[in-house]
Amino acid sequence: MKVARRRALPAMIAVLLVAAALVLFLAMRAGQSSTAERKQKPTLLLLTSLPLVFSEEFSLSAAGSPALDALARRYRVTPISATDPADLAKGRLLLMAHPLAQTAENLVTLDEWVRRGGRVLLLADPRLEWPSKRPLGDPLRPPSMFMDTGLLGHWGLRLNGPIELGPTHGQLAGFDVATISPGQLSGSCAIGGGGLVAHCRIGKGRATVIADADLLDVGELDDAGHNLDAILSELSALEH
Repeated sequence: MKVARRRALPAMIAVLLVAAALVLFLAMRAGQSSTAERKQKPTLLLLTSLPLVFSEEFSLSAAGSPALDALARRYRVTPISATDPADLAKGRLLLMAHPLAQTAENLVTLDEWVRRGGRVLLLADPRLEWPSKRPLGDPLRPPSMFMDTGLLGHWGLRLNGPIELGPTHGQLAGFDVATISPGQLSGSCAIGGGGLVAHCRIGKGRATVIADADLLDVGELDDAGHNLDAILSELSALEH
């Protein structure tokens, strides 16, 4: 047990550092907006392993991304480090963009939060192609696949690997979107986009699952003009 804890410590420290950096950066962004504007925006909790807020070097000069800018125009983006009770209590709408694996306890907490009325948009990519300069095994490098430890099956879903590798196009929320090696969803939820998206009713809440996360990397994709429109549309649908 002590050996396992020592091995897990670097990853835990990395997660805490990322979360602290996210809080600092978004607090700086919030300070540039008026108090009235911040109050009008609904809260969007953000849990991600992707470099959406900072570049991989965590440089303020290279902070932000087109995805974050689009989200921040519509929402008061609030980063969280895990799906634990304290973090989930901060809002009722959550974007999990290719997150790190959560503990069993936090997965139970997430499921209960959704069943009580929470709404989550989960980008679960079985083959992430997002470019990274960090070596394999680096705790700050996004995982190469969504680490499903039973959550999707508990919600009646199955996530399979991509049928086609490389850039492709699909339909999401009525928009044409560009993806890279998207997975295939199947199961008891409402499946759309040829397996790209699933809409699930879970207790009093809802979960939308998208089998691709590379679509957020709009700066690296061709014909990705509507990708962020589609993500915002899926989030808006979860609000109502």
